[in-house]
Amino acid sequence: MKKVLINGLLLMLTLAVLTQCKKGEEFEQIQISKLMSAQQMRALPVGITKATKPKETGKIYIFNDYLFINEPAKGIHIYNNSNPANPVNIAFLQVPGNVDLAIQNNILYADSYVDLLAFDISNIGNIKQVKRVNDVFKQFYTDFNLQKYVIVYKDTLVRKNYNKNIMYDAASYSSGSSSSTGQGGSMARFTLLNDYLYTVGSFDLSLFDVKTPANPSFVKAINLVWGVETIFPYENKLFMGTNTGMHIFSAADPANPVKLSTYSHVFACDPVVVQGRYAYVTLRTRNSCRQASNQLEVVDIADPKQPKQIAVFPMQNPHGLSISGNSLFLCEGTFGIKSFNITDNTKIGNNLLQHINSVKSFDVIAGPKSLIVTGEDGVHQFNYNDPANLKPLSVIKLQI
Repeated sequence: MKKVLINGLLLMLTLAVLTQCKKGEEFEQIQISKLMSAQQMRALPVGITKATKPKETGKIYIFNDYLFINEPAKGIHIYNNSNPANPVNIAFLQVPGNVDLAIQNNILYADSYVDLLAFDISNIGNIKQVKRVNDVFKQFYTDFNLQKYVIVYKDTLVRKNYNKNIMYDAASYSSGSSSSTGQGGSMARFTLLNDYLYTVGSFDLSLFDVKTPANPSFVKAINLVWGVETIFPYENKLFMGTNTGMHIFSAADPANPVKLSTYSHVFACDPVVVQGRYAYVTLRTRNSCRQASNQLEVVDIADPKQPKQIAVFPMQNPHGLSISGNSLFLCEGTFGIKSFNITDNTKIGNNLLQHINSVKSFDVIAGPKSLIVTGEDGVHQFNYNDPANLKPLSVIKLQI
């Protein structure tokens, strides 16, 4: 019975992540789910390799003059971005199962399926793994025959019309910025605050003590309502976007964050950024976000125990967002990227500065040297000295 349940689970997960890429007339690329033991997972190669072009973009992160681009489940591409008009691809950090990252004091923290890895990047040409913390992201485990297995995926070319109802691998059942902390995008699930690393899974908040940066230690996990998607730090607070609202936690005692309130909304995907007394929340429809509205909400958080909505503005399909001074940059998915003046938070919808509809954008960082935007075709950088006239600087194209 258990094997039947596992097979069913694998089938549902496979269908959920099925992708089709044209590989000529007869073949297409799909992702086949596979169970791998924790021992097998930890034996996978990890570490620095030669530079390669990304095939897909995930999370983005900047630290000093470097731009880090996650390629989901594969690892992290590293670019020297001292000149945003000419980013130089210098290395690839192979991290199986990687989705997110954060950096503090030259230590890069990255997830690898169920484990947290720490890398010393003080010598960017000779990055070294300094710590692995096992079994901290347990939501990615499944039990089978009294052993724990990690669900992984592999890209596979198959003939078109291949029977997609049988897509698990039977072999898998064998038991064999210039500060000390960098800056991530609004879609981040990792963040650093007061010498603690905070990570969010679908239903929990995990804490790691990083007072000794090269020796992170797991502290605890706090159970949250299902649907947690993003985390954003501001002052001594943590703002977590979920698909039903925004949680606000006090991190005044960083080892014991305390929930202050939840700002609720209809079911929708929900990144959040904060500046001053206001939080900016995007909601969108499509895909896993189900039915909802496409809109930007402005929430007064002067009293974090009683957040209050002060304005709502319709959007097309908002994703990630970033703030710099009086300017808000908002990704509209396939509809492009927009910049707004937010001097008056009640009139943002009337203060559109620019709309670039040629870049399919998903997340954005307003960095010290450039506006960095992840798009369908790669990573775009703009000069945003004039938010009403974003000037293209460069594009890191994906390998087709």
